[in-house]
Amino acid sequence: MLGTGGWELGRYIDSIKSGVDAVRADTVFAEADPLLQRIRQEAQERYQKPVNAKVDPVWKAIPGYSGLEVDIDASYSRTSSSPKGSPLQLVYREVQPEINLEDLGPYPVYRGNPNKPMAAIMINVAWGNEYLPDILNTLDEEKVKATFFLDGTWLSKNEELAKDIMNHGHEMSNHAYSHPDMSRISRAAQKQQITRTEELLRSKLSVKNRWFAPPSGAFNQTTIEVAAAEGLKTVLWTVDTVDWKKPAPEWMISKISRETGPGSLILMHPTASSRDALKGMIAAVREKGLALGTVTETLSPARFPEVEAGS
Repeated sequence: MLGTGGWELGRYIDSIKSGVDAVRADTVFAEADPLLQRIRQEAQERYQKPVNAKVDPVWKAIPGYSGLEVDIDASYSRTSSSPKGSPLQLVYREVQPEINLEDLGPYPVYRGNPNKPMAAIMINVAWGNEYLPDILNTLDEEKVKATFFLDGTWLSKNEELAKDIMNHGHEMSNHAYSHPDMSRISRAAQKQQITRTEELLRSKLSVKNRWFAPPSGAFNQTTIEVAAAEGLKTVLWTVDTVDWKKPAPEWMISKISRETGPGSLILMHPTASSRDALKGMIAAVREKGLALGTVTETLSPARFPEVEAGS
């Protein structure tokens, strides 16, 4: 235990010498140290309980969100080392949920935890190559990383373009092989659709993937179970841009502004409408106080912004 000098430290040392056990000596010292008492009081007031992942009747699997607590020992050490009269130098650490997304079983995921001020753009790619360069440029300009769900047939024909997307720092995931209605094909066919694309992600892009987005959002319980057997969670969306209907960019931006919230997964495709609306959509999300990250970042229980020592 670190002390601040004076009679408190002397009393602590005398307690040890006189045979008082260490736990009792710690208690004696803590009661006499006003700095430690202040930090402990702040720790009580600032504690935020972690939120467990759960299965919601509407949104299905919702990931957990880490809590936050003051590291008392580190805060005491840092504050003790600061110039006299400095404010408390509190050090925080995350408190992990007891139940996480992986513990919930085979359920689809439509959104992140509503306590996390982050949203993700998920871009399903099976066509639309001509719009991808402009979309990538906008994402670069806005410093946004998205998650691209790749159709396997597309990936097999566009390996270099896929590598270019990945080299921009975006996350690459699985969108089946040939864009079928997953709910209308057999278990064996569903497995083939997922595993063929998964193998391409590994062999062509060296990607270790976690997510599967069923084409057109069509799936059944078999889909979820087959994906889970491959180590993948089935991901849908919270907000659909409906960009395949070629809406006006202003309409898309307004929709994103109305419907996006903490934990939202925003679906788009490489279309002319999304290309033209993307910058405005990003601004609309940020105006709501939300950061934009990948699907993995958004569905992670990690707090945002990340906790930094001394923050």
